[in-house]
Amino acid sequence: MEVVLGVVAAILASALVVQALIARRQHVPATVVALGPDELAAAHQEVASARSRLDEREQRLSIREERLSDLAASVQRDREQLQADRGELESSRIELAELTSKAAAELERVAGLRVVDARAEVLALAADSAREEAQRRAREITDEAIQRAETEAGRIVAIAIERVAVAQTAEAVVTAVELPNEEMKGRIIGREGRNIRAFEQLTGVTLMVDDTPGVVLLSCYDPVRREAARQTLVELVADGRIDPVRIEDVHDKATRNLEQACVESAQEVIDDLGLRGIARELLPTIGALGFRTSFGQNVLQHSAECARLAGAMAAEFGLDIETCRRAAFLHDLGKAVITHGEGSHALEGAELVRRHGEDDVVVHAIAAHHNEIAPETAVDVLVQAADAISSSRPGARHESVDAYVRRLERLEEIATRQPGVDRAYAMQAGREIRVMVLPDRVDDQAAQQLARRIADDVEHELTYPGRIKVTVIRETRATEMAQ
Repeated sequence: MEVVLGVVAAILASALVVQALIARRQHVPATVVALGPDELAAAHQEVASARSRLDEREQRLSIREERLSDLAASVQRDREQLQADRGELESSRIELAELTSKAAAELERVAGLRVVDARAEVLALAADSAREEAQRRAREITDEAIQRAETEAGRIVAIAIERVAVAQTAEAVVTAVELPNEEMKGRIIGREGRNIRAFEQLTGVTLMVDDTPGVVLLSCYDPVRREAARQTLVELVADGRIDPVRIEDVHDKATRNLEQACVESAQEVIDDLGLRGIARELLPTIGALGFRTSFGQNVLQHSAECARLAGAMAAEFGLDIETCRRAAFLHDLGKAVITHGEGSHALEGAELVRRHGEDDVVVHAIAAHHNEIAPETAVDVLVQAADAISSSRPGARHESVDAYVRRLERLEEIATRQPGVDRAYAMQAGREIRVMVLPDRVDDQAAQQLARRIADDVEHELTYPGRIKVTVIRETRATEMAQ
């Protein structure tokens, strides 16, 4: 349209020029030269040319308009067809939904299951199948890797054994039990090993029977547990009757005797120190310190030594000697309570003596001896000083033994935190951990998965040489009384 207006404007301008020329020719003075015929013909020619161009443009615009009209008609037809197709698609979708609903209802009727239940059952079967396949494949990969590494690992371990000094560790974790004859070894092992298996499961101690004449070895990082096992084995050997039921009875008796021995040893040390009024309920715990070590130092002996040091310093400073001795003697009592996992033996010991009526000054000194709470009194400072003197004197402690014991305790803690675990024992100097599970909570398949989880946790949380074997034991017992 703008082009047409431009052409019309040009024609009008040309006409105005012609009219102006004519008017000028009619009114100009006589002295002005008139417009010649050639000039007038040229003006007419220009007007004719402009009119011709205008006609051509109008024709082109007309053609374009016809094409646009045809295109609009085609678009309208396509729109109408699309609307029709959409209506057919919606009808088909509704029909498909009705057929699907009918098919699902018929399937539920034939199968006797709802779709939701069938889907859940199929997913459960698929999950079980995938889990079993994954476990099988994992075992295959593990066995293959172990087989490939066996030769090289054996060579490396042999070199390492030659370089390691084990005298102190053996002294700290192994107890020898003498036998009257070699025949007794076979009776200890029992038919197909049933006696030795029952002994190790009940006591949590490794029983090593080798070619050494007249001797078997008990190995366990926990001295209380090892002593109970030693007393059990000594009585079994002396009696000569060895079977799983007899082992359990003798072990229960040995445990009770050990508790009584703890009470007696605690009372002896208390009398020697001249302490009065310590609750009798604390005596078994105090006596158990005699079977505990801290960095290789006997904890009961360390506690008694601290009491003497604190009493001597209290006398020099003019403080209450009885109170200082009492606090220093009881400061590590929590070590007999916290034997597995992490925790503050200072705070635990303070809470224990508080429940049994100890004075607040003594309780605070015990809780503050590792600065877990701020020391406030002279008694607090004297207990810390006595502890430091007893611990730091030459030959008092052995870091390697305590680190070894902490690793074994950590092994048992990792296993026992799993759901369904009844108890766990670190065996074979930390090369094996045996886990007893509750049979009503852990089935055979779950036991395999539990062993894998424990092994993974041990790999991620501990640093250790060689390999650690994880054995999960699931045992069901049925007992009735005939009367």
